[in-house]
Amino acid sequence: MYPKSLQDLIESFKLLPGVGQKTAERYALSMLERNIEDVNVFASSLVTMVDTIKECTICHNLTDSDICPICSDSSRDRSIICVVASAKEAFSIEKMNEYHGLYHVLGGLISTQKGILPEHLNIDSLIRRIDDSTREVILALNATVEGEMTSLYLAKKLEETTEVSRLAFGLPIGGHLDYADDMTLMKAFEGRNRIK
Repeated sequence: MYPKSLQDLIESFKLLPGVGQKTAERYALSMLERNIEDVNVFASSLVTMVDTIKECTICHNLTDSDICPICSDSSRDRSIICVVASAKEAFSIEKMNEYHGLYHVLGGLISTQKGILPEHLNIDSLIRRIDDSTREVILALNATVEGEMTSLYLAKKLEETTEVSRLAFGLPIGGHLDYADDMTLMKAFEGRNRIK
């Protein structure tokens, strides 16, 4: 039905989460309505992002330099590390502008069903980061079976080295942090519980 180049763009948009056929068609057709400069800026931004974004060498968050802006910010509270499964959760927490510590991105969650074991995640680098100045590790992981399994594993690994807490669950079971609104996230942080 569509010319091949337009159909290829539609298929590319469908790769995005939550974008089905109709939305992808709308996005692709809207590109034809834009001036060429806007389309070139859009395409250039995609290429630049793919070429420059990498993991921070300290926390594994997304960055365009070796060390992310959060790890390089001397005003952050370095005694607290918030552990998240992915960078999108760190970005969600940052948006509420209430947490001022550091992050550690695991790169996923333990899942025996998917074959994701602790050694596949950024757990060893988390353990290496913890020293005498680390007062607390906050586990900000999804309220899912995988999130619970990962939280229990980390709590056991870290119990001898520092205080470990997890977010209070004003978050729904089966919910994901990146879908939570700012108030829900803030309340979850305020009501976090210590894990023995």
